[in-house]
Amino acid sequence: MTNFTRRSFTLAALAGAGATAACGNGIGSTGPATIDARVDSTLNYLFSSYPATRDIAQKSTGQLVMPLVTEAGLGIGAGYGRGALRVGGSTVDYYSATKGSFGLQIGAQQYAHVLFFMTDEALMRFRRSSGWAAGADIEYVFNDKGDNIRAETTTSTAPVLAVIFGQAGLLLGATLEGVKYTRIIP
Repeated sequence: MTNFTRRSFTLAALAGAGATAACGNGIGSTGPATIDARVDSTLNYLFSSYPATRDIAQKSTGQLVMPLVTEAGLGIGAGYGRGALRVGGSTVDYYSATKGSFGLQIGAQQYAHVLFFMTDEALMRFRRSSGWAAGADIEYVFNDKGDNIRAETTTSTAPVLAVIFGQAGLLLGATLEGVKYTRIIP
């Protein structure tokens, strides 16, 4: 039986975060221009692959676009990605997304996601926070058929809608629970 101490847990978590950060998701990039190009590409892919998301985007007051989030885990897991907050079609801030987990898990995956802020209040709370954690006010819009994103009537009144897409890898269950978003200067 393995006996984890607080120190060994911390060291393992830091090692996992370092390994995840090295997976080519923007660290060491040329900064804002690279992130904006990735955000543009991600939105183009989302709108062409799932046309119903255009309507959601038009109704939203802002979108946080995370072009690539990489997660890996072997008992202890970590994830990281960088993206941009768009309001009125323009980038207003840059954010990182970090995630840590502990439990029965093995594997790695990459995915993109977009948070659609459907109310001015939700967008304002997000922008004013020093580090916003994905929580109960997020409703997921999901892919129920190969090319169709479905938004229920209940999700259309939610303050924040999340679309997760482009999953690749062998770690099951991409969710945004436990993800913390922090404003960055790239």
